[in-house]
Amino acid sequence: MKLSTLALSLAAALCVASVPARAGDATPATAAAPTPTGGSATDGGPGGSRNQPAPTVRNLGAISVSAALDQARNALSPDTGSSQYVIDHKAIAQLPLGAATPVNQVILQAPGVVQDSYGGLHVRGDHANLQYRINGVIVPESISGFGQTLDARTIQSVSLLDGALPAQYGLRTAAVVNITTKSGRDLGNGGSVGVTGGSFGTLNPNASIWGSNDRWSWFLTGNYLENDVGIENPTSSRKPIHDHTNQVKGFGDISYLIDNDTRLSFMFGLANNRFQVPNRPDATPAFGYLGIADFDSADLNEQQRENTRFGVLSLQGKLGATNYQVSLGQRYTSVAFSPDLVGDLMFNGVASAVSRNNRASTLQADFATPLGDSNTLRYGIYGSFEHAGSGNNAWVFPADADGNQTSTTPINIVDNTRLTARTWSGYIQDEWSIGQDWTVNYGVRGDQYTLAGTSSSQLSPRLGVVWQATGSTTVHAGYSRYFTPPATEMITTANIAKFAGTTNAVSNPGNATPLAERANYFDVGVSQNIGDAWTLGLDTYYRQVQRLQDEGQFGAALVYSTFNYDRGHIGGVEFTANYSDGPLSAYFNLAYNRAMGKRVITSQYNFAVDDLAYIADNYIHLDHDQTYTSSGGISYALADSTRVGADYLFGSGLRKDGAVPNGAHLPAYFQLNLNVSHDFTFDHFGKLHTQLALINALDRTYELRDGTGIGVGAPQFGPRRGLYLGLQKDF
Repeated sequence: MKLSTLALSLAAALCVASVPARAGDATPATAAAPTPTGGSATDGGPGGSRNQPAPTVRNLGAISVSAALDQARNALSPDTGSSQYVIDHKAIAQLPLGAATPVNQVILQAPGVVQDSYGGLHVRGDHANLQYRINGVIVPESISGFGQTLDARTIQSVSLLDGALPAQYGLRTAAVVNITTKSGRDLGNGGSVGVTGGSFGTLNPNASIWGSNDRWSWFLTGNYLENDVGIENPTSSRKPIHDHTNQVKGFGDISYLIDNDTRLSFMFGLANNRFQVPNRPDATPAFGYLGIADFDSADLNEQQRENTRFGVLSLQGKLGATNYQVSLGQRYTSVAFSPDLVGDLMFNGVASAVSRNNRASTLQADFATPLGDSNTLRYGIYGSFEHAGSGNNAWVFPADADGNQTSTTPINIVDNTRLTARTWSGYIQDEWSIGQDWTVNYGVRGDQYTLAGTSSSQLSPRLGVVWQATGSTTVHAGYSRYFTPPATEMITTANIAKFAGTTNAVSNPGNATPLAERANYFDVGVSQNIGDAWTLGLDTYYRQVQRLQDEGQFGAALVYSTFNYDRGHIGGVEFTANYSDGPLSAYFNLAYNRAMGKRVITSQYNFAVDDLAYIADNYIHLDHDQTYTSSGGISYALADSTRVGADYLFGSGLRKDGAVPNGAHLPAYFQLNLNVSHDFTFDHFGKLHTQLALINALDRTYELRDGTGIGVGAPQFGPRRGLYLGLQKDF
C-alpha cells in the first residue's frame, strides 16, 4: 500500500533494512532516481559540455547510461491505486537459506500469499493466476507442476503487485510478480561460486559470472539441486519414500548499449527438473491384474519430468520524449508423467502416461509519453500465439455399467490432442498528478482470446487514485474490470467417450471446455509512517466473479486441470508492519480471506455426482481458501560480519471435505525457521560468506492437504526439521 512520494523513501528503507517491506504507490514517471554513480538519471554525466558534440556512450559513462535506461524502463510500469510489496536482494540474503531460497518461498514472505502443495501459491484467494514479468517483460507461465523455473540468485528485487491493477496489467490478474534481475553494469566484473548442503541429502552447488566491457554487460548464473524431498511427503514420517529430485536451472541477461538512448538485451532461462513421486505405504489394491492380487504401495515407481526454457529479445530506449520497450519472446514448457504400469492399475484402475507441452511466441510493446508536467500517457500491445499438445497413453480395465472390473487383462487407449490459441491485448491509460497530493490513473484495456475456433473478449476499464493525506499518511483506492482466459488445454467429449465401459469412465461429461473468467475488483488501503522506523499498512479488497476459474489435480499425474464455477465472491483484509532502526529490522504480515464459489459449469467429468448436485445450489469454500495467513521475520546485526535472524509462516489450514465439499479445514500450522550468518576473512583467500539455517526448528508436523477436497489428489505434509549450511565465495 502506498503513494507517489512514499515509493522512493520505502525503496531506500528496503536497501537499508534489507527485510521485506511494504512499498508505496507508484512514483510519477518524471521523477529522477539516483544512479549507481551517485548522479541523477537525467544528468549528462562526466564529459558533457554545451560546446562539445553530443557525448558518446563511452565518454558519457556506460554505467550512467544503463542506470538512466533502467529508470526509464521502470517508468513504463505504473502501480497507482494498487498494492505493492517489495523484497530486495538483501532481504533475500537474510532469509534462512539466503539466495538458495526457492522463489515461491521468497514470495511467501508477502502478505496474503498462501502456500500449497507442489510449491503452489495462492494470492488473495486465487488459484495460481500469477503473471511473471522479468525486467518489464511478460514471460508466459509454465504448465502447472511443482518445479521452480526461476532462481532467487538472479533477483535484484522482486515486487508483488496485486489489488486493482492499472490497465497495463491483464490476463493473469491475481498478482504480478515483477522481477528486476541483477546486472553486470551494477555489480562490476566478477563472479561467485558456492554450495548449500544439509538434511535429506540436499546438495545445491551454484556459479555466477557478471561484468561489463564498454557497451556490453552480462549476468549469467546456474545451479544444480538434488535432495530426497522433491515433493511434499504424503505421510507424517520424517523421510518420505521414493522422493528424490534432480533439478538444473540457468539464467542469463546480455545487454548492448547501441547509443545513449537505446539498449538491446537478450534474456534467457531454462529449467530441467526430475521428480520421483513419493509413495504411501500400506495401501490396499482395488483391482486385480493378470492374476496378481497384491502389490506393496511402497514399491510404486511413478516419475515426473518438467522442462521450461525461454528467450526474450528486447529493444528499449527513447524517441523524443517517449520511452519504449519492444520485446519478442518464446517460451517452451513440458510435463511428462510416467506411471507404474502394474501398481497404478491395481490401485487406481488406470495407468496413464500423461504428457503436456506448450510453445508460446510473444510480442510486447510498451510506451510512455509525458503530456506536460502533470500527465503521463502510457499505451501498448501484447500478443501471444500458442501451440499446445496433450497426450494420454492409458491402460485401463474393462468395466460394467456400475464401474466394476470385468477382466484382469488391461486394454490400451491412446488419446492425443493438439490445440492452437491466440491472445491479443491493448491498453491506454493516463497518470494525472493533481497538485502535490493527488494522483489518478485511469485507462482501459481490451483482451481477446481464441481457442479451437472459439473466441472470447472484453473491454476492461481501470481507475486508481492515490491521496497523500499528510506527509506520513497515504491512501489509495482502485477499481478494475478483469478478464482471465483459461490455461490453453481442453478435453473434448470425444476424449471422454473413449473411456466408456472402462475403469476410467466418468459419470457426468458435462461441458468439457473451460471458460474465461470475468470479475469486478475493488481495493482500498492506507499506509502510515510512524517516525523513521515504522511503516504500517492496512488494505481491503473484494472481487465479484463470473465463471470463476479454479484448478485441481484429478488424476494420478501431478498436473492441474481447469474448471469453472458459475459465480463466486472473494474478499479479505491485509495488515502489514515493518520496522528498521540501526542493526535491527523486522516485518509482520497478517491476512484474512474468504473465497467462495457456486455451481460447477465446466469439466464436470472430474466431480462426483453428489458433489455437483450440492454445489449447484450452494456456495462452497474454494479448496485453496485459507481464512488466516501470517508471515514475519526479524534480523539483527551483531557486527558488520555477523547477523542472526528468524522468520515464520502461519496458516489456519486449507480446506478439506466435511459434511459438504470443502466444508472443513485442516488444523492450523506454524513453522519457525532460524539462521545465523558470518563472513570469514582469510589471508590470500579473502572473504567467505557462511550461512547456517534451521528449517522448522520446532519440528512441528503439519498437513497442507489430507487428500480430500475438490481437486486434491493426495495428502501432503510440510517439511520436517532440517539443518543446512551454505558457503559462498565472490571473486
